[in-house]
Order: sequence, then C-alpha cells, then structure tokens
Amino acid sequence: MSASISRHTLTDTRQLILRKARELLLTHSYLGLNFQELADQVGIRKASLYHHFPSKGAVGLAVVEDSHQRFRHWCEQRRSEPAARQLQAYLRMFRDQIGAGSRVCAIAATVGEWDCIEPALQAAVAGFHRSQLDWLAGVVRQLPDSGHGAGRDAAAAEQWAALINAACQGALINARLRADPTAFDAAVAPLIATLSLPR
Repeated sequence: MSASISRHTLTDTRQLILRKARELLLTHSYLGLNFQELADQVGIRKASLYHHFPSKGAVGLAVVEDSHQRFRHWCEQRRSEPAARQLQAYLRMFRDQIGAGSRVCAIAATVGEWDCIEPALQAAVAGFHRSQLDWLAGVVRQLPDSGHGAGRDAAAAEQWAALINAACQGALINARLRADPTAFDAAVAPLIATLSLPR
C-alpha cells in the first residue's frame, strides 16, 4: 500500500516538475531554465529535482517529448475535420494554447541555443519539428486548390507546410516581443486570407 502511494506521489511530482519546467522553457528559453527556480516553483529542494531528472538536459528532453506527444494527440483529435479547419486549429493552437504574447513554443525556446544543447535534446526537437511539418504537408494536400497551389503535389505541400510553420513561429516571436497577442493575428492574417481559412 505505501509503495503504491509512494509511486503515485513520485508520478504526481514528476508531472508537476514537467508542467513548471515547460512554463519556464516557454517563457525563459532553455538556457533560462534554472534548476533553483524550478525547484522553488515546484516546492521542493533543488537536490530533490535530481531524484526525478538527472540533469537539466533530461528535463528539457522530457518537456520536448511531452510536447511532441501532446501534439500527436492533438492531431488525432482533428483527423476527421476538413483540412481548412485543421489548419485553422493549428494557428489557434499556437496563438491560444501556447500563449501568443507571453510565450514561444518548445522548438523556438531551444533553437536559439542550438549549439549549446545536448545531442539527444537536439534530436528530440528536430523530430518534433519534423512531425509538425509532415502533419502540415498532409493536411495541405487535402485543401481544395483555389489558385494558391497548396494542394497540387508533395513538393508544393512541403513548401506550404514550411511556410505555415515558419509564419506561426515568427508570429509568436512578434507577439512575444510586443507582449501582445494581436501581433500574432496580424502576422498570420495574410496566410489565412491566401488559403481561405475559416476565421
């Protein structure tokens, strides 16, 4: 019984650490992810963090892997929606779920320090990014062709996927610089209009 309670407590603490670490990563970047601040926010001693994660790299890796898993689940939930609605939801995910104006995404929070992060974390970030591009390309290919050429072939779909992802990343950075989510809206408005996405 006590072993079960102990395992449950460890799982709860680990999840709390991940949640707080994600918040710090998205607001402070990877280099700004400080173990002492993380411990303070979780309400444990800094030394206790090492019971759950052996290093800062392990925390970063767990946050990115968790974000990637959440993205996969998010995609699965939208599988039956029309392509335009899926793309609209992708833009809203960046704006509202990540928090335009106050955060950047897990990818942007790490790439600025790319040469300083561990190879395992680099691989996880690259894999997460690749998943987004692959998903976007697949959705873009389902769009009806309205003169923008997005759904014509695989190469065009990949180009549009890269453009949509880059627009969302850049829009998040613009909004973060201004602490204003409407900066995100302004940055993606031409994309919405070009692809005739629902508002």
